[in-house]
Amino acid sequence: MLINLTELFSVEGKVKHYICELEFSEFRVPEGTYAVVEKTPVNLDITNKGNKVFSVTGSVDVSLEMPCSRCLDPVKVDFHLEIDDEIDMKQTDKERMEALDEQFYVNGYNLDVDQMVRNELTLSLPMKVLCDEDCKGICNRCGTNLNRGTCDCDTRSLDPRMSVIQDIFKQLKEV
Repeated sequence: MLINLTELFSVEGKVKHYICELEFSEFRVPEGTYAVVEKTPVNLDITNKGNKVFSVTGSVDVSLEMPCSRCLDPVKVDFHLEIDDEIDMKQTDKERMEALDEQFYVNGYNLDVDQMVRNELTLSLPMKVLCDEDCKGICNRCGTNLNRGTCDCDTRSLDPRMSVIQDIFKQLKEV
């Protein structure tokens, strides 16, 4: 959803409250695409601080379906995002880039709420998602989910120095 900020330019100190529905149903990051399972409307308060500077505060709750880092089962991950930002409309795109204030959600006099939430969500992503703290993961040989059952794979850890001898035994078995 786009919010036109020009209606706030007229009066310094003017506060406007917005309730915006999120329009995206999936969240894309370099690691993959995650489905948005649940989302609440975004509550935003935009305040004209004067001299074309706006304060944006608000909150939103979003739930994503992400794979477990160990067993790859889908896990519902809840996020409560607090938005607290300041937009200086006097700055050009070049000045924003130089100040490392890359606000891709401001285009002209429009504020893209979906992009702003995506930015906050990117910053809130966990390093590792687990379905359970005691998740056993998957077998590295056959791919069986070890939380659901066991497999008959050889799990002995072998000394890497013995790999040459193992190759000789494998060649003898093939003959």
